[in-house]
Amino acid sequence: MEAIVLAGGLGTRLRTVIPDLPKPMAPVAGRPFLAWILARLADAGFGRAVLAVGYRHEAIRDHFGTDYRGMQLAYSVEQAPLGTGGAMRLALDQVDESPVFVLNGDTYLEVDYAEMRAAHVAHGAALTVAVARVPDVSRYGSLRIEDDRICAFLEKGSQGPGYINAGVYLVDADVLAGIPVGTPYSFEQELMVPGVATLRPLAFRTDGLFIDIGVPEDYERAQGLFGVRSRG
Repeated sequence: MEAIVLAGGLGTRLRTVIPDLPKPMAPVAGRPFLAWILARLADAGFGRAVLAVGYRHEAIRDHFGTDYRGMQLAYSVEQAPLGTGGAMRLALDQVDESPVFVLNGDTYLEVDYAEMRAAHVAHGAALTVAVARVPDVSRYGSLRIEDDRICAFLEKGSQGPGYINAGVYLVDADVLAGIPVGTPYSFEQELMVPGVATLRPLAFRTDGLFIDIGVPEDYERAQGLFGVRSRG
């Protein structure tokens, strides 16, 4: 298995706690947050990960190099912010496998990658989205799911429990190949939302731990959660 990890985030909302680091390098329980993500990929048997980097990319490359616990690392460097879709398209040139996993570098999700890939193949999906159930969807926006297919991405604002896009995708290379090269592009807002009826993304449900460190309060919560894991 192969993954693209979107690790070019500026971490604007975390400036008060990590003033001069790319967001995936934010220290969590004694190591960069990105290390927790890469460790999970290595444990799952991934052979290669392409890190889609931008802001302060040297800090990421200097820390991780070209190998992490036997998993090969490559770097796709954007010279200006390209958004999620633009970063995926740039990284695609270094990808050898299809379908390829895509992960957000500021989100940690416990998901069975092999089982997700098996479901993707069995259903003939072009795009599979890992979805997590949370107590309150208001921060993220929710999903409408019918027969294990996502039929609508709902705007933020609704409240209460529900399923959300958990930031882990399995996508066929030809879907990413259709994204304009070198142009800022949102995978979520310009491809998934308007194309949901055509793509019919497969929803892969997981009850594993989900945490997004994009805001200071969840960044602080991650310290405790991963502190327990490091002691274990």
